[in-house]
Amino acid sequence: MNSEKKVKLTIPEHEVMSPGHLACQGCGASLAMRYALKALGEKTIVSIPACCWAVIDGPFPYSAAGIPVMHCAFETAASTSSGITHAMSQLGQDDVTTLAWAGDGGTFDIGLQALSGAAERGDNLIYIVYDNEAYMNTGIQRSSSTPHGAWTTTTPVKHYKKGPKKNIVEIMVAHHIPYVATANIAYPEDLIRKIKKAKEIKGAKFLHLYAPCPTGWKHPPAITIKVARLATETNVFPLYEVTDGVYKINKVIKNVKPVEEYLKLQGRFRHLSKEEIDFIQQEVNKNWERLVKLEKAFGEDSE
Repeated sequence: MNSEKKVKLTIPEHEVMSPGHLACQGCGASLAMRYALKALGEKTIVSIPACCWAVIDGPFPYSAAGIPVMHCAFETAASTSSGITHAMSQLGQDDVTTLAWAGDGGTFDIGLQALSGAAERGDNLIYIVYDNEAYMNTGIQRSSSTPHGAWTTTTPVKHYKKGPKKNIVEIMVAHHIPYVATANIAYPEDLIRKIKKAKEIKGAKFLHLYAPCPTGWKHPPAITIKVARLATETNVFPLYEVTDGVYKINKVIKNVKPVEEYLKLQGRFRHLSKEEIDFIQQEVNKNWERLVKLEKAFGEDSE
């Protein structure tokens, strides 16, 4: 008799994405897609604009994604997916999931207009931004997702990024779409649950997915998951969702770690002084307190 307890698997075992991709070692974006496709399955069509994943998938005629891929212009991930959604509807194939998959540059900046339009129209698609906080594919240039204090090739050490990253989640919540959520590759169960939930909701859905980049963040490839987990354990990147305007924090860290533990693992923050680190800590605390207030005001128990 086997006395070992059976572990219930919550992550689908079936692999849609193949291992023959072109990602860098420790790439958070490659793991992000792997989990997303586990949640969505083969009946998915993805549009990918200029970004790391336009390269990761492999050169024509090869593709690691395992699903139909539509490569599109930098600014058109959302509008391309909108077209795919309406085309599939005309063909009577409403069981096919339409996925727009873009980096932070193609979402926070260049693709924001198309994303806003798709959200306002209520097009039935899932939009996932895998956020590595810079234009990594074109040489690590700053985007409006780049956090305060970070080095990039266009914000060098003496002129590092000043000011906070754009709050893309609240921008999407303001569009009154049915589902908006944050997710992190270090918490795959939460990530897969949210994508499956989005799949079952009609209309435009948006996920902000945290995916570290060892090359751009200057950390060893082997600690990608550690860095990602620390982002949530320090409240730099909280996990929460907004369903029809109702806020829910998915993970409350009991013993929150200081932001310095997260920053010190990444060479892009190596130049920061104690004063700058303290400032970032204060901003993180402020943002967390704001999120808690939002949940209290607009959560399930707010009425």
